[in-house]
Amino acid sequence: MKNNIVLNKSLDFAVRIVKLYKYLTTNKKEFILSKQLLRSGTSVGANLREAKYAQSKDDFIHKNSLALKEISETEYWLELLYKTDYLTCNEYENIIIDCSEIAKLLTKIVKTNKGINNVNC
Repeated sequence: MKNNIVLNKSLDFAVRIVKLYKYLTTNKKEFILSKQLLRSGTSVGANLREAKYAQSKDDFIHKNSLALKEISETEYWLELLYKTDYLTCNEYENIIIDCSEIAKLLTKIVKTNKGINNVNC
């Protein structure tokens, strides 16, 4: 895991999500949206850990695709928490940057392994 950027970023992101969940439940008394955020935000790294030991290239692509879906869902919950005033603009912008970076990395990994390139013909 030393040189695997996406694994490292996903673990750091999961730690941030857990801390955000604690903050939302303790300080904001918000339990429903934050639980969804906790589930999706921490499952990104779990799917990537599974991909590390994939049984085939298709399995690897599948696990990374699941992680991509989870990071997309996490973006949704973060945006909803922001738009409903549970997160300040600064809090939202701070964490959504990490979320977007992970999404870009995962998109590249999935496209590369599927043999999809971005050449416009």
